[in-house]
Amino acid sequence: MIEIDDDPEFSRLVGERLRAIRKQKKLSLQEVEERSRGRFKSSVVGAYERGERAVSLPRLRGLADFYGVPTSQLLPVDSAAAGVDGVDGSRPKLAIDLVRLAGLEGTPFDMLRRFLSMIQVQRGDFNGKVLTVRAHDVRAISAMLDVPVVEVAGRLDELGLLFRPA
Repeated sequence: MIEIDDDPEFSRLVGERLRAIRKQKKLSLQEVEERSRGRFKSSVVGAYERGERAVSLPRLRGLADFYGVPTSQLLPVDSAAAGVDGVDGSRPKLAIDLVRLAGLEGTPFDMLRRFLSMIQVQRGDFNGKVLTVRAHDVRAISAMLDVPVVEVAGRLDELGLLFRPA
């Protein structure tokens, strides 16, 4: 059993997650300090992010609340527990335009929004504009859109939901 307090690798990984969430929120370290009214000093948050300082659980929860994410999203992903991607290479990943999806109404789109939101939480991906779905996600989407799996990409394209970089 690893003592987390004595595990610099764990602190480094937590720091990476903290930095990733802060950057997704488009905040500088100074802005964190200012917006938290000094509760989270930029020098301390920077030390957490570099893995130079261990963050206590109450502070971690406070940072999660400040960033508006579940506390679990600030913890590193256990790659063994996360499993493999499941993409066999024969099908490209699909990037869904979440901004466009937000403008569509109806039960299938409500279900799709909830499903994609769940994926965002699981992955800790809070950018809110585009989400790439994996092969096993496409099966669920096919049921929501009432099309065969092989037609999901075409249906998403018809709906204008496939993200196309400008």
